[in-house]
Amino acid sequence: MEERDLAAFGALVRNARSRRRFNEGAAVPREALTSLVDIARQVPSGANRQPLRYRLVTDAAERDDVFAQLKWAGALPEWDGPEPGERPRAYIVICDAGHGATTQVDEGIAAQTLLLAATSAGLGGCMLHAFNKAEVARALDLPDGLRPLMVFAVGVPVEEVRLEPLSASPDGGTDYWRDEDAVHHVPKRALEDVLI
Repeated sequence: MEERDLAAFGALVRNARSRRRFNEGAAVPREALTSLVDIARQVPSGANRQPLRYRLVTDAAERDDVFAQLKWAGALPEWDGPEPGERPRAYIVICDAGHGATTQVDEGIAAQTLLLAATSAGLGGCMLHAFNKAEVARALDLPDGLRPLMVFAVGVPVEEVRLEPLSASPDGGTDYWRDEDAVHHVPKRALEDVLI
């Protein structure tokens, strides 16, 4: 095992944070989204069922329709999401085509792969499960039999995110917080706390 390769991958993982504010004026080419999905479609899949389908959202009207259905940050209940100018430039809606019992595992693998790939390409992403699934399906005219599972927001990030030791949390818990400079802080358990 090459330690430098593992260190580089570790740095990528630490940088691949949920980003909730973007440079809305910076375009994300459809080809870049297609490349992200092309990578995600090749990940392992339970029993190789490959139940996931991906709907790319780049059109401004569709982006607005999707944005209206999203809930952005459970630990920041007073925040309604990014302001105009800071909203995602695109979305990848991960859908279930109904092929099996391991869909949730496949979804997690695919979403993390999307986030790592987006980060390595200089983009940011946010995995959103809190949204009105029926309204997103209707707004995007999804075919019958496809159920939206996750909205993956994509854009050029403008938000600083810092990993912190759990002890730095204002309440000692795992909830993330923002400081007066709008820096997003994410507390993480120490290695010795997760090894059994």
